[in-house]
Amino acid sequence: MEPLYVPAGHMTARQTATTLGITLTGLRTLVHRGKLTPAGGSPRQRYYDTGAVLALLTPGA
Repeated sequence: MEPLYVPAGHMTARQTATTLGITLTGLRTLVHRGKLTPAGGSPRQRYYDTGAVLALLTPGA
């Protein structure tokens, strides 16, 4: 279930995984390795900063 409210400039976990072209398991792996940090939400329904997600897509940024 997706969160009912996500602040402007943020993405749900599912949106983040889709944007990065990975699974939710892959997203959890990125978080565990410290490559991406949740920007808020609850422990079960996190959301991520859109800028941080897009930074992962641009190599060398």
